[in-house]
Parts: sequence; C-alpha cells; structure tokens
Amino acid sequence: MSTDRVPAADLLVDPVLHRFVSEEALPGTGIGEANFWRDASTLIHALAPENRELLDRRTQLQRQIDEYWRSGADVRDARAHEDHLRRIGYLTEAPGDVQISTENVDPEIAELAGPQLVVPLLNARFALNAANARWGSLYDALYGTDAIDNRGTLAPGPTYNPVRGDRVIAWGRDFLDTAAPLTRGSHADSLGYQMDSDGLVVTFANDDPGRLRDPAALVGYRGTPSSPEAVLLRHHGLHIEIRIDRGHPVGRSDAAGVSDIMLESALTTIMDLEDSVAAVDAADKVHGYRNWLQLMTGSLAEEVTKDGVTFVRSLNPDRSFTTPAGDPVVVPGRALMLVRNVGLLMTTDAILDRDGREVPEGILDALMTALGGLHDLRGHGDRRNSRTGSVYIVKPKMHGPEEVDFTVRLFEGVERVLGLAPRTLKIGIMDEERRTTLNLKACVHAAKDRLVFVNTGFLDRTGDEIHTSMWAGPMVRKADMKTQPWIAAYEDSNVDIGLACGLQGRAQIGKGMWAAPDSMSDMLAQKVQHPESGASCAWVPSPTAAMLHATHYHRVDVAARQQQLANRSAVSMGSLLTVPIGDPASWSDGEVQAELDNNIQGVLGYVVRWIDAGIGCSKVPDIHGTQLMEDRATCRISSQHVANWLHHGVVGVDRVEETLRRMAIVVDAQNAHDPQYNAMSATFDGVAFRTARRLILDAAAQPSGYTEPILHEGRLEKKAASP
Repeated sequence: MSTDRVPAADLLVDPVLHRFVSEEALPGTGIGEANFWRDASTLIHALAPENRELLDRRTQLQRQIDEYWRSGADVRDARAHEDHLRRIGYLTEAPGDVQISTENVDPEIAELAGPQLVVPLLNARFALNAANARWGSLYDALYGTDAIDNRGTLAPGPTYNPVRGDRVIAWGRDFLDTAAPLTRGSHADSLGYQMDSDGLVVTFANDDPGRLRDPAALVGYRGTPSSPEAVLLRHHGLHIEIRIDRGHPVGRSDAAGVSDIMLESALTTIMDLEDSVAAVDAADKVHGYRNWLQLMTGSLAEEVTKDGVTFVRSLNPDRSFTTPAGDPVVVPGRALMLVRNVGLLMTTDAILDRDGREVPEGILDALMTALGGLHDLRGHGDRRNSRTGSVYIVKPKMHGPEEVDFTVRLFEGVERVLGLAPRTLKIGIMDEERRTTLNLKACVHAAKDRLVFVNTGFLDRTGDEIHTSMWAGPMVRKADMKTQPWIAAYEDSNVDIGLACGLQGRAQIGKGMWAAPDSMSDMLAQKVQHPESGASCAWVPSPTAAMLHATHYHRVDVAARQQQLANRSAVSMGSLLTVPIGDPASWSDGEVQAELDNNIQGVLGYVVRWIDAGIGCSKVPDIHGTQLMEDRATCRISSQHVANWLHHGVVGVDRVEETLRRMAIVVDAQNAHDPQYNAMSATFDGVAFRTARRLILDAAAQPSGYTEPILHEGRLEKKAASP
C-alpha cells in the first residue's frame, strides 16, 4: 500500500489503482474521470454501511445458532431445529411461484450444456488457456492422461507409442459412433469423408457408403467438398470437428486420413478473483483487473515457452466453415467468459472512504470488472465476448436472500455509474453457504431478472456446514461427508429449485469442481453424474479435463434429463437440516490421528504456497502424494474440521501442535525440489507456519469460518518483509 494516496471526489485512492483507472480502464468509454470517481464515491458511501450491517447480521445469527446447540438441543430433532431457524429469521418464508425473466443471455449460458473452467485471473497464461479451451484435441487429451490405461505396452514413453496411439484412435472412433452414428457401418472402418449435394458421405471398403443417421448433425466443412480438411458436426448442441490430413503423422497411418478429433468443450470459463487467487493489496487487485480488461478488449497476450519454443499466446479467433449449401458459417473460437468477484466479507485498502475506512472489496470488484466489461460491450476489440450485450459476474458466499438483494442493488448502482442499460450486469449465484441453500428460492426471486446461474459448491458448503453447526457435536470424518444425507439433499434441491424457477433454456444449473486433475480415468467414470443430475455445466480444473468432461454431455442429453427431473418430489427441509454428526467412540486412535494428519498436512501444503509465493490455487500433494487442486474452500474445510474436533474433545491442543510440526516436515519434503521454497520446519516460526497454525486454532472464531482474514494478514506480512 502506498501512503501517497490520490484524492478522488471524497475518496482516497491508492495510486496504482488510480493510474489504472485513468490511463487504462476509462479511456474509450466516454466516461470522464471526475464523473467516474464522483459517482463511484456516491455508490460506495450509500452501500458500504449496509454491507457492514449484513455482516453484523451474520454474526448475530451465528451467535443464536451456537446458543441453541449449547442449550442441549437434540441434534436429531429436525423439526425443532427448523422452528428455531425460523424464529431467528435464518429461514425465511419461501415465495410462491418464481420464474426468472433474464434477457440478453448468450446461448452458452442459456441454451447449451457443457464444461465450465475456473481459473485464477491473476495468471495471464492460465486465463488465456482457459479462454481458448473452447476447442481442443480429443486425441491429445486421451494420449496424455490416464484416460487411456498407461501401463505396460500402453505406456506413453519418451517418443510416440503407436500401440497407445491406436487405442486412442479406437476410443475416438467409438465416440464418433455414439455422437454421430451412421446409417450403416462404423467410423472405425471409414476410408474417407466427402461432401455431396445430400451431405456427408463416409466411404467404406465395399463401396457402399454411409451417411449420418441424423443429417441435421452436419454443420459444415473446411476445404473442398471432394477433399475436406475438416468436417464439422453438432450433437446435443456441441460441435465436433473431424480433422483430415493425410500428411500428418497420425493421419498418414489412418485409413480415412483422420489426424484428430477436435471437441468443443469449455463453453464457459470463470475468470476468478476470489478463492483461487491471493490478492491482498491494490497492486494484486489491479493485476487482476488489468487481465480482465485486456481479455475484454481481446488484447491480452503472454509469452510462453513450450518444448524449447517461445511464442506469444493470445485469444483464439472464431472458426470458419462452409455449410453443405455453400454458405459461410462461423462458430465461436473462445469460451464465453464470466468473472467471479469476491463476497461481502473483506475490505480493501485500495480505496479509503471519507472517514478513512477501507472500502468493501466486493463493491470495488463490481465497479472494476463491470468497467472492464464495458469495453467488450463497446466492441473495442475483435475478440468479442458477449454477443448479446451482457457482462456476467459470479457472486460467491452470499448468505441468504437479503445479501442477494443487496448485490442486485449494487449492480444497479454500478450500471448507473457506468451508464449501462438496466440489467446489463448479470449475476451467478453460488449456492455454497447453508443459509443460501435453505432459502434458495427466495434468493432466485431476489435476482430473477438478471440471474444466469445457480451453482453448487460442495467444498465451501461443507465448510459452512461445519462452522454453522460447530457446537452441535463432533462432525463425521471428512471422507464420509459426501455420503451424508444433507449433501445429496443439497445437490438435488439446487437442481429442483433451478428447474422450478424456469432456469431451463434461460440460465445454467451448475455443479462443482473435479479436484484431482491428474486422475482423468476416475473423472471419466464419475463426473458423468453431473449431467445425469440435470446440471447444464460442471467445473473442471484444466482445459484437458474440460475436453474429456465434454464427452459426458454427448452421452447425456441434459435438456431431456431436466425434463425427466422436473416433476420429482421436492427435497424435505428435514433432510437439508440433517447435521453430519459422527461417533468418536467408533473411531480408533489411529483413525483419529490419520484424519488429523490429513487435515493439517492439507492446510500446511496450501498455506505455505499462499503466503510465500502468492499462489491461491494449485496442485498440492496430499499426505499420500496424490496431486489435488487446493484453494481457500478446501483449506476452510480442513481448518474447520480440526477446530470442531478440538471443541468436542476428540483431539487436544497438544496433539494438534505435535501434528502441525510433524506435518510441516512432510510438506517440506514434498517441496524439497523447489529451490525457492522456504522450509517451515527450520524454525516452526515463519509466517506460513504461524498462519496455518492460526487458521486451525482460531478457526471457530473466524467469521463464517472463512480463511481470508488470517491468510491476508499473513501474506501482507510476508510481502512487507520481502525485498
């Protein structure tokens, strides 16, 4: 933070932010600098006090819930539990029929079903990769991961393995037979692909050609009709491109000359300013805002070195083909981008108000990301994002309909500041806090004319489940949480309410992240459950994962599945309120210690990167060495879980302290290959170790169990001490 602040209206602005706004974000918008800061100040001073009041309301409700459990309430009495939550206003009266009326929504959100990538916006390379992950190579995704067995003769090896390659090609042809079946024969036996006046012709050895069983599946081709370079198909709304190149190493050995199968996969991507980043000051925030602005102008570029070759990566162009009738057709080349702002909790010293108080960070995020989006709406680049004139903002960690209503009014205020048409700013509601889950229909009602998704977030939702019911009893072991009644009820309820409120054909119903990016075989086997659940999108951690998850949306017709689910019986409030209490008497001492080791190793492994390197999300090895995607949500679960067991005497402080030191040695060993790594076990007193310790021992006292206050404090201390 700079002490040399810039006065702007009656605000004091960090010069890094002030320069960004005046020199980069405002030019070309037609908005004068003085007018912007005057109107921004009016908005901040109108809404910041209400933001603080809403946080005070969270604290009051949590205190009343704690008192209820401390009074000896029976955790098995769901009716009494529900009555108490209604008396204190935690549960509100559900509105009657609610139907969203959101307009000007791009088809990637409103109509199509497919994977959704989430990436840290502060990393330009990751952001570009995610935006460009709209298309990718199925062959590469299969060959380079364990989606295809990688043992024995199928091992990838240092050079191309033709045995493995044949298995990949067979997998791809089987996929084509499912997604684009022929009137006769199999794609596996094809000798060539051509176009004629009736559409696609697939030739076979016996001269009896095949055609697409559904002629409408053919979108177009590239090249010439007799010798196309590519054939573009569509199935369940998703495009498939069969690439043909007999000079390519793969195409040369393929009977039909097929060199690859390209899949449309990441239809949407969330550029994240929240859980996956470590943004603690004005410089960090501006870094994210600049990347978002340049994505919206199409100018973001990053120098990348891969396989010894250095090149500049930028946003991909759209893709051009020719229809069977000879007309040009263009399909999007990039994922539709949404941006995730922070929630209501944190403030930022990037701006101080007239009383010298830090401004709520969520208000600043809304202003800056909408300002960046304004450039896309004005057409300032040749890589347009929204084709319907909308800016998509994902809002996390809202607690109940009052906070959704506040966010809607925040967006209305930002639209006035920027001169945007009403309801230009669309909202995605993360259903990841218990109070939102129980009042989801009322939350949807509060945002019904600008809602573009409801998305479950199992990780944060679990952290809030533990924290909210901290005093109800000792929680089940973490691995058992997914089998608890509340989680199935939560996931089903989200879909049911989304469908009942008219989201089908207007907005996304989403599911959470696949957290094991190296386990693609398991993902292929398990994540099909998300489209089968009626979700029109689900989160993936990488472009490769998006590619493979896209195949699930060819296996499942989500629109038809949603129709099947539309009239199923509603989830009961009692099942949603089933607190996941465990039975410590049934756990051996070894099982308790293993749970403690797992939780604390995960916290330390994540926190040391957050504090020392400013990495908010990355692959972190668990206690067994398995690489898992960790972010603040996973850290929230682990720290809250240990705190819960401490509160109920399952473990003691001394045992936690001993485990912290022992697991620090384990994490140090896992990072020994990194020359920049600072070992925690050298003194057990570095900023990272102390931060992790506080996250655990002070977890129960944290607002809603969030990790941000302690993490930010530790990161700022580390940055201040760095040269």
